[in-house]
Amino acid sequence: MDLEKTAPRPPEPEGCLTTAIRIPVRIVVLVVVVPVRLVWDALTLGGAFLGRVLLRPLGRAWAWLRRAVFAPLGRAVARTAELLGLAVWWLLRAVLYWPWRALWRHVAVPLAVHLIVNPAVWLHRTVLAPLGRALARGAAWAYARLLTPLGRGTGLVLWTVLVRPWTALWRYVIVPVARGTYRFVLTPLGHGLVLLGRGLVLLGHGLARLAKLLVVTPAVFLYRWVLAPAGRLLAVIGRETLDACVVAWRVAGYVSRAVGRGLKWLARHLIGRPARWFYRNVCTPVGHVVRDALWRPARKAAVETGRAVRAALASARATVRQARRDAWRALVGGARQPDPVTALPGRARNLGGTAPRQTVPGVAAETEISLHERG
Repeated sequence: MDLEKTAPRPPEPEGCLTTAIRIPVRIVVLVVVVPVRLVWDALTLGGAFLGRVLLRPLGRAWAWLRRAVFAPLGRAVARTAELLGLAVWWLLRAVLYWPWRALWRHVAVPLAVHLIVNPAVWLHRTVLAPLGRALARGAAWAYARLLTPLGRGTGLVLWTVLVRPWTALWRYVIVPVARGTYRFVLTPLGHGLVLLGRGLVLLGHGLARLAKLLVVTPAVFLYRWVLAPAGRLLAVIGRETLDACVVAWRVAGYVSRAVGRGLKWLARHLIGRPARWFYRNVCTPVGHVVRDALWRPARKAAVETGRAVRAALASARATVRQARRDAWRALVGGARQPDPVTALPGRARNLGGTAPRQTVPGVAAETEISLHERG
């Protein structure tokens, strides 16, 4: 029996209605799903490109920033807060707890022992304990000699006055009245209620049969011959629509891949290969020609011109320096002792300060420095 229950059921044979519904539904679903799949694949590729180009580097930068900046900063702040809290704790403990502890241990406790505990112990031993024992013995004697007989007499009086009348009332009045009421009133009333209940049950059965005839039987007929076939039809349509959506999604995937490959082939042959050919056959030779015919000669000419200009400037400085020496020699006469500052080539004397003061016309003035710095 278990094998029969667990054995898979064979697929039910498909009817002409299923076949007639399947082909139009699949055609309509394919027409609707293909543009959706194309848009979905385009969005997927765009999201993957965006994640690879933007989101992944941002994530790595954030991870590095968190690992290299935020985590050490947080640990430093936490350690600082911990040390500060520990220092505040020990400070409060030293200021508030230890003095009060010493005061309590060395002053309050001994004072309380000598002023309160020892007098209380002495009072208990010498006064309260003998007084308590005497009171206990007096109370025991009074209970045994006075209170016990008085309690027994009071109990007997209360029983005679309060309990005995109520017991007699219950036994000789309430119980007989209750038995007569049950026998002559409640029992016939109960039998009548039972007969009434049986009549109501028969009425309920009649109403149930009438309701079954007027409501249940038409509802069963409607469910069996109208709703169940319509539900099976809708189930077939829904199942075929779902299968058509799955098949159309797969077909749309194949179409999307084919469209993507076609666009890739068109982009490669219409843009990539012409651009590659233009770069290889036009831009590269033109760049080589510009580099060999213009850039290298211009750079060489600029270098040579710079060297010539520097040589001309050096020659002009030497000529000016020699003219200055000859003019000084002509004005003063004799050989002039070379000044340790002005004897250095290419520098004019300056008397110091931030604003240079030129002493020899035609020569650029420079800031005067010491001989130690020159050496």
